[in-house]
Amino acid sequence: MSAAAIPPIRFDLQLIADLIEPQSRVLDIGCADGALLHHLVHEKDVDGRGIELSAEGVNACVSAGLSVIQGDAETDLFDYPDQAFDYVVLSQTLQAMHAPKVTLQQLLRIGRRAVVSIPNFAHWRNRWHLLMQGRMPVSAALPYEWYDTPNIHLCTIRDFAILCASMGIIVERGFSLDAAGRSRRFGSGKLLVNLMGEQAVFLLRG
Repeated sequence: MSAAAIPPIRFDLQLIADLIEPQSRVLDIGCADGALLHHLVHEKDVDGRGIELSAEGVNACVSAGLSVIQGDAETDLFDYPDQAFDYVVLSQTLQAMHAPKVTLQQLLRIGRRAVVSIPNFAHWRNRWHLLMQGRMPVSAALPYEWYDTPNIHLCTIRDFAILCASMGIIVERGFSLDAAGRSRRFGSGKLLVNLMGEQAVFLLRG
């Protein structure tokens, strides 16, 4: 895939990009086809690196001229030195990790800040789906049936905020996003964003 063939970034990735300072050092974990990394490198002049599990994703990134290696974040993050990056990005991936707390610790060990985005299981459509149909919801944010989903640790915005507090992680900024891409800034544990946000983006500091 050529650099020009990389699709425009999604609204949640644009929000992540807006949180990252120009000319910073960035590690994008689970960078998929490299859309966010490409944007950061070319639009914000960052020193961008990536790690991706799938060979297809790595090939797409490398073909676009991005510095991406194939690896498993659950094991390979331990090999990175402390404070090697200004930002470490983990987008829509934490819920698929076997040990989310350990992953968060590693993000904030190797990065001065971490940007983490998650789907919000407490979104009102998910609640309504469970109430009316008695089945696990399937949506744009949660596109898998329960029996083949990679998401093994689904949580809510409130759950994540409570976890960060228990680990001594500072949420510098947090945003919820609805299905149309509209964002709302929030403080931890707010009822409205936990109900209305389809996904959330957090800027974290250890």
